[in-house]
Amino acid sequence: MTAFTPWHLFGTYLEACNCEAICPCRTVGPVKGGRSTYGVCDFALSWRILDGGAAGLDLSGLSVAVAGSYSDDEPGSPWRIVLYLDEHGDGAQREALTEIFLGRAGGDAFQNLACHFGEVYAVRQARIELDHAPGSRRIRAEDHVVVEGIRPYESDEPVSCGIPGHEHPGQEVVADLFQVDDEPLRWEIRGRCGFATDFAYSS
Repeated sequence: MTAFTPWHLFGTYLEACNCEAICPCRTVGPVKGGRSTYGVCDFALSWRILDGGAAGLDLSGLSVAVAGSYSDDEPGSPWRIVLYLDEHGDGAQREALTEIFLGRAGGDAFQNLACHFGEVYAVRQARIELDHAPGSRRIRAEDHVVVEGIRPYESDEPVSCGIPGHEHPGQEVVADLFQVDDEPLRWEIRGRCGFATDFAYSS
């Protein structure tokens, strides 16, 4: 636990990865997910905080993004990531978000997520531009992460993802462009999957 406990965050979530839709990592109806499509998952995750706070510090209106990669065949499938923090936050807000999103401030969601982290390449302040609204969805963290041209991918069964929480089923999507350029993470992918929903986390 840290000086930023207790904390809570509520908002919208959007991700993209290099898997084919529907991402085989997802839970679709009663069927739980498994391995990624190609054995290596390259991903970008984003959170727009509509309401949030940490030990009295207001975090509402800020955004966070993560780019990373993992291999299904590496023991433990450790994630190697870069964490991007909204430049509109001040030093204390960015520190709080770092502690929360790296799993140091408690709470099941990020402690469970952080147990996958094998290496954090960098924590960067960035100009993050997120639009999670249907019809205009996109992710941008300066020129490091660009996800755009996002359209829905329909399913006859409810689809959920473990990162925002399976209690938050959402919309599978496909991105025309998914690009990451932040050494050593670098790729440009077209026509691959993503997922949009809301989230609610707390310590």
